Amino acid sequence: MLGLNVFSFADVWSPLFLAGMLVAVSGYFVLVGPMAGLFGMASPAPLRRRIFFVTGMAMLYLAQGGPVSLLGHLMFSFHMLSMALSYYVAVPLIMLGIPAEVWRAALRVNPFRRLSFLAHPVTAALLFNGLFSLYHIPAVHDYVMLHFAVHRLYYLILFVASALMWWTLIHPLPEEDRWNGLVKVGFIFLNMVLLTPACGLIIFADKPLYATYSDPSAWARAMGYCVSGESAELLRSFGGPAFFEVMNPRVDQQVGGIGMKFIQEVIFASMLASVFYHWYKKENGQDGDEELPESSGVKAAN
Repeated sequence: MLGLNVFSFADVWSPLFLAGMLVAVSGYFVLVGPMAGLFGMASPAPLRRRIFFVTGMAMLYLAQGGPVSLLGHLMFSFHMLSMALSYYVAVPLIMLGIPAEVWRAALRVNPFRRLSFLAHPVTAALLFNGLFSLYHIPAVHDYVMLHFAVHRLYYLILFVASALMWWTLIHPLPEEDRWNGLVKVGFIFLNMVLLTPACGLIIFADKPLYATYSDPSAWARAMGYCVSGESAELLRSFGGPAFFEVMNPRVDQQVGGIGMKFIQEVIFASMLASVFYHWYKKENGQDGDEELPESSGVKAAN
């Protein structure tokens, strides 16, 4: 599919990364199952939380280690899909999958308490969207893509920034959920607005912006970090990104920008509906405190 058949199984599926993800999922099941009592949980985590966590980890694997990751080095549209799956789908699902008791235990030993201001809605929105937009400035993007250590570090920072951004909407700890519905609605619209300039730059550009998707030499160097073989060998074998083209690079770029904006709009629209629903219930006295501690924070997951 889309040229993936020319790469090895290891190149497409990243077995080592997959093994690490499976270890992480196994550890999660142990922590929220047999070891649940250590966190003060009356019973193991409910099935829906486990489904959220496993689905989130699966999305993260596909985006960062599976076929979508490799396709993201071949086509810009898939790169944007990888970003959307990583930071708009995987992160909130993983957060919803972690019980409140586990969050409380983690925060008790949190060594970064002095940086808690970063979780403030406005700060978190500016931080994540600022980093995301900065990354898609052509010179920055190409530099990050061509330097493996910087690439991994930047993606890790984006992941943390995304979690801080989602904290206000997921509110894993209901006792700390001090933001009312109006603030959350404003927060959602703020995030939608902040991403627009970056997507607009990509969508309305009159030429391909990124060397790693248009220049054969830069493309081969970037590909050398995610598949086996030297850059020179990749150039001899494929000649450059044009070998895998299914659409014009400029059109591919536009599809990526539109796709990212569309996915963001759909996800935040669903969150907007959820916020209005719970806000309505609260205003009508239907959102009482009858929930047990074990299920606290699940309101966002329903």
